[in-house]
Amino acid sequence: MSELLIRPAENHDLTRLVELENRCFEQDRLSRRSFRHFLHQGSHCVLVLEYRAQIIAYSLVLMHRGTQLARLYSIAVHPDRRGLGASRRLMEASEKTGAEHGRVYMRLEVRKDNAVAIRLYQSMGYRPFGEYKDYYEDHTDALRLQKRILYPGTLTRLLPIPYYPQQTDYTCGPAALIMAMSSLRPARASDMTEELRIWREATTIYMMSGHGGCSPVGLALAALQRGFQASVWLSTRDTPFVDSVRDVKKKQVIELVHQDYLQQLAQHDVPIHYATITQNDLEQMLAQGHIPLVLISTYRFDYKKEPHWVVVSGMDEHFIYIHDPWIYASDHRFALDNQYLPIKRSSFDRMSQFGQMRLRTAIAISADAGADTDATAQTAV
Repeated sequence: MSELLIRPAENHDLTRLVELENRCFEQDRLSRRSFRHFLHQGSHCVLVLEYRAQIIAYSLVLMHRGTQLARLYSIAVHPDRRGLGASRRLMEASEKTGAEHGRVYMRLEVRKDNAVAIRLYQSMGYRPFGEYKDYYEDHTDALRLQKRILYPGTLTRLLPIPYYPQQTDYTCGPAALIMAMSSLRPARASDMTEELRIWREATTIYMMSGHGGCSPVGLALAALQRGFQASVWLSTRDTPFVDSVRDVKKKQVIELVHQDYLQQLAQHDVPIHYATITQNDLEQMLAQGHIPLVLISTYRFDYKKEPHWVVVSGMDEHFIYIHDPWIYASDHRFALDNQYLPIKRSSFDRMSQFGQMRLRTAIAISADAGADTDATAQTAV
């Protein structure tokens, strides 16, 4: 329809956007401040649809830093202008914008009782991705949907790994291990008590201040003590993270803890590969049903050079997919966005090294011989 025009929103559209939001929604409304934030954030995209030179609809797509994921955060069409095909037109334009920015998937959530919207999304190729219980202000559940908008013919092998967010700022390692163990043995309990117990077992001191984090050998030992098998990759024989600390006594603690972990692992014949973990290694792990935990630097996510454990949950020719246990609430990145998070292969190589020694380290977690496992790869289009 030639009377419909889609364009990027501008500052002078702010008042109309707020009016439209208040007209379309009674709850979970975006505020004027929120719209202003998104309009000024270059990484996100607000599109408006005009009918006869009047704004009748908008869409808001979040494009998270450091990832290849787009999320349809909100879409609204004026009730008096429905039936013009505005929703579908905006969705198509949003997908095109996301693909132009290199985003692989478009994800969204929709009220489970919104049958009209669900039919529209399904007719456009969106498929169920999960559910959020008690998601909206009125306690309605949300259905989570996604669609591949870049390289749509690519088949991706993904492992069915349940998501578990870390409950503290310093327990990414335990949270990642919990996800791996829950995938291999779904009946396992996953709670904060277990998360903190693993942290106490696997932690070492490697920062100038604050809580200690978990070393790869400590996490491998924690997995072993819970009846799982583990193997470790270390790109150096030096003590990991020791170069991050200046205090001589702290350095001594790190080295002593590391050597103690190594001696315990040696008693159980846990393999330690003193080599740089490669993407081919990760592919072999996934093919064999092992769950890789990889240490990354968070710089490409939040511009902070902090060590962070993630789970590799899938790979294809273009991307490596991760489960990230950290919820980036300030960047509107929540559990929906942190599962099967697509990272460019070249970006992942730069991301998966830490510190002055450019440490590369990973742990392969697998079920004990003879144990039941549900970590069978599934295919996602």
